Amino acid sequence: MTPPGAPPFDAACHPPPVGRQTDVARRGAGKGKGLPMVWIVVAIVVLLAAGALLYAARERRSRQLREGFGPEYQRTMAERGDRREAESELRRREKRREQFEIRELEPEVREHYADQWRGAQRRFVDQPVAAVGEADSLVTQVMRERGYPVADDFERRAADVSVDHPDVVQHYRVARDISVRTTRGETGTEDLRQAMVHFRALFAELLGDDVREGAEMHHHV
Repeated sequence: MTPPGAPPFDAACHPPPVGRQTDVARRGAGKGKGLPMVWIVVAIVVLLAAGALLYAARERRSRQLREGFGPEYQRTMAERGDRREAESELRRREKRREQFEIRELEPEVREHYADQWRGAQRRFVDQPVAAVGEADSLVTQVMRERGYPVADDFERRAADVSVDHPDVVQHYRVARDISVRTTRGETGTEDLRQAMVHFRALFAELLGDDVREGAEMHHHV
């Protein structure tokens, strides 16, 4: 006779089949393994999304540099031979430029420099070498007047001015090269005329004026 409250004889003596026990254990183990797998998938998705955002930010920054620096971006790319290095250089220029207090010229100061330029232009007919040297000096003077540092070497000056005037800074480089070669006696009158034209491109932008009579350069030289 079975005591009161005791399980039935069959239940006590005959536990569930082994296969059934195994199925239950497997289901429990499966639930435990599924949870970490979900978190792994979530982590992968988050990493991919972060990578996509980082890539988009870099591309946006590259586009801004290309649009902002124009031909200077391509020149720096060709010079450095690597996109990352070139863009790092351009960002350094922008960072340095933020330290300058660039100012517009007062009308009377602008007219003063414009008169000096026209004088150099007139002197080119009889004294082309001296006129080119004067043009080089005038560009440096106007840069200083606007707030650009000019005590550094030429390449630094060109890099500094390229942030605000990327479309004409190459004119400055070409003109400067001709000016330097002139001191070694390696240039002719046509080279000197080209130097004046190139110097004028940056001079006019720095002056913030059309440098009246500058358009007559080709008639004067």
